[in-house]
Amino acid sequence: MKVSILFFGVLKDLAGRSSETVDLPAGALVRDLLAYYARGVPRLEAMAPSLAISVNREYAAANRPLREGDEVALLPPVSGGSGESGSRDKDVVQNEVRIVREPIDGTAVSARLKRPEDGAAVIFDGVVRDNTRGRRTLYLDYEAYEPMALRQMEALAAEAQERFAVRRASIVHRVGRLQIGETSVLIVVAAAHRDAAFAACRWIIDTLKKTVPIWKKEYFEDGAVWADGEPFPEEIRQPGSAAGAPPAS
Repeated sequence: MKVSILFFGVLKDLAGRSSETVDLPAGALVRDLLAYYARGVPRLEAMAPSLAISVNREYAAANRPLREGDEVALLPPVSGGSGESGSRDKDVVQNEVRIVREPIDGTAVSARLKRPEDGAAVIFDGVVRDNTRGRRTLYLDYEAYEPMALRQMEALAAEAQERFAVRRASIVHRVGRLQIGETSVLIVVAAAHRDAAFAACRWIIDTLKKTVPIWKKEYFEDGAVWADGEPFPEEIRQPGSAAGAPPAS
């Protein structure tokens, strides 16, 4: 059976390509695919415990069976297209969840979200800084597994509403090349009370950085590297851990 494979972040560099199609035996599992790549890309084997796998844009366990035509993505720890989720009723502000390539207008996003019944609107504005570990940063490139990233961001906004009883949340992430001082991610949470808004905003950005498939490459005067990502939660890392590879150093 033929399965489509996608590589992102540092895995794309290791594999030397961003996608390919592989032919697997009928009944192959996710762990069999990991073993296949561990043999062909030795450095990928060392990274296996830190990887996550998605099948058809959903995180998948090691024992998930693969089927003809599946889209499988190999995902390194995340560092953290243009589209909006859902339809909009003219009288109801929906959660604004977007991936964009143009500069993010934080004032406009906040203005669209706020309503007279809100007692607080908390904003997290993540900006590109000019240094990393003592090295001067020139610019960043962000890439995303966009369909899955949008789905994960939509789920975060919805869960924040339920978990913290906030009215609405906006999550806007930029991809492509970003210059120093530009906004990479903007989160706005509106609620009746500030405690809920602060807690929800902090939870969204912390969870986004661990679970949403977006990566950044940092460019310096003397080279470029993929940024070390936040570790995936254990339940997401299980597919990589099941590959039988030793822990990464």
